[in-house]
Formats: sequence, C-alpha cells, structure tokens
Amino acid sequence: MGAITMIDDGKFPILGVHVNAIDYEAAVSKIIAAAQQRTPLSVTALAVHGVMEGSFDSAMRTRMNALDLVCPDGQPVRWALHLLHGKRLPDRVYGPNLTLQVCAAAAEQGLPIFLYGSHSAVLDNLTRKLTDQYRSLQIAGKLPSLFRRATPAERNERNQQIRDSGARIVLVGLGCPRQEVWAYENTRALSMPTLAVGAAFDFHAGTLMQAPATLQKLGLEWLFRLSKEPNRLWKRYVLLNPKYILFILRQALGIQDFDLASLSPPPDELYA
Repeated sequence: MGAITMIDDGKFPILGVHVNAIDYEAAVSKIIAAAQQRTPLSVTALAVHGVMEGSFDSAMRTRMNALDLVCPDGQPVRWALHLLHGKRLPDRVYGPNLTLQVCAAAAEQGLPIFLYGSHSAVLDNLTRKLTDQYRSLQIAGKLPSLFRRATPAERNERNQQIRDSGARIVLVGLGCPRQEVWAYENTRALSMPTLAVGAAFDFHAGTLMQAPATLQKLGLEWLFRLSKEPNRLWKRYVLLNPKYILFILRQALGIQDFDLASLSPPPDELYA
C-alpha cells in the first residue's frame, strides 16, 4: 500500500480572505502535531458566509487572515480556489467531518479535547455521542456559551479552566463569525489548537439535521439548511450567495481588488 498523499499548498486570497488549499489529511496532521507539541494553532472551516463576513468587514478580515489554518468548508469556496488560483482539491474540508476526524485521531493519540460553546444540553448530548463513537476519546471538560460578551476577568477565568482541564485541543461552537473571533483572541493564551467548527456541535449532538450527501456534493447544502431554518438563515443565503458569485467573477476578471488588510489591529470583542 502506498503512502498517503497530503495536499497542503498554502493560502490564497478569496475576496480578501486567505484560504488554505488543503485536504483533510494535511489539516488533521497539522492539528494533531500542534496538540502533541503543545503549540497554538487557530483553525476554522469557512463556507460562503464566513468568506463574505471577512470580505465586508476589514476588522473581521484581519482576524480571519491572522488564523493559522482556514479550511475551505463550502464547495463554492473549494471551487473558487480552483477558478481563481488553479488549486484542485479532491473535496472540501467540511467542519463537521473535520471534527470527527480530529476526534478519531485525538482518541488514538490519547489527546484530551475540550468542548466550548453552544448550550449545556447540546454539550451533554455531544459528549455522549462522541464517546460512544470513539471509546477512548477523553473529553477533559466543556463550557457552554455565555451568549453575551465576556468581561476580561471572565475570559481569563475561562481560559484558565481550559488550561487546567488538561485538554490538548479545543473545539469551539459559537457560530460564524463569533467563533473565529474567539479563536483569534484566545488561541495564543491557551497554547493549543482551537478549532472553530460551527454547526458541528448541533449536527453531531443530534439537534440539527445535516443535508443529504448529494446536496452537499453539489454545493446546495445551503438550500437544505434554509428549508429547515428560513427565518434565521434567509438573509445569509438569499442575499449573500448571489453577491458571492458576483464578487468571485469580479476577482477572476481582475475588475476589483479584494485583497485588502485593515490598517490597525481590531479591538477585542470578547465573545463567549
């Protein structure tokens, strides 16, 4: 059997947000290596919504571009890497799947994980389902979201609780873009990999249904999610998706330069 080939070609700008041309194997390898070495590694998986958040907001773009690993979560993001930069990836790096692959590797390597965000009931269900699936997985602790901004003292206290737990990897489920802000602000203080994984908590806890595989492959997961949560998601998909297509074409044709950086570091948001 031949060696596993990993794709890790670096970062490329999509509407000003620098996204890694990377596959699952390379992403998991980077995360596990950082956990073993006890070094910080800020990770997210961005779909169209996340890219557009960074494109529209210079402070958010600065935060996202400071993250160590920005995986192409959505098929349209993977396609943009191909169209704009000639990067052919075999698949997107979907946050919920990345979550499971990291949990499997962490269980195998004896690396405890910490669950941060969402509601207590979701975290309880997620803990049960993950440990049922990966019997040797160690969950060192869990903290639900405060659903408000934290005070500096609360942030320091929560970070200390994560460090004291013995965790080596933190999974963060605060929703985009709050979770990216959290990873930007806290990863260095924690000195371990932090993964912003979005709806993975709800999917794997069983509180939200994932789109059928066929729709995911066609890049139509957004349509399924819109049908399930129309009141919450209609602006995100009905307004942002057409703008994303238009802006990608403008970048491809050289009509507009989106690769702009904020002139100063953004202020702390202290999402919790």
